[in-house]
Amino acid sequence: MSAADLQVKEREAREEVFRLRLKLKTSQLDNSATLRKARRELSRILTVLRQKTPAPTKGNDARSS
Repeated sequence: MSAADLQVKEREAREEVFRLRLKLKTSQLDNSATLRKARRELSRILTVLRQKTPAPTKGNDARSS
C-alpha cells in the first residue's frame, strides 16, 4: 500500500473516530468498544505510515551547527 493510500485511510479513520466520539457523547453509541477498535485501527495506520516515511537525517538539523 502506498503512502498516498495510507493518508486517505488515515483521513477516513480520523473521521470515523470523530463520528464515534460524537455518538458516544450524545448517548447514541450502543457499543463503546467500537470507538476503541477505531482508535486502534487509526494507530495502526499511523504506525505503518511513519514506517514508510523516511526519517530526517541529523545533518539537516539547524541546531547541529
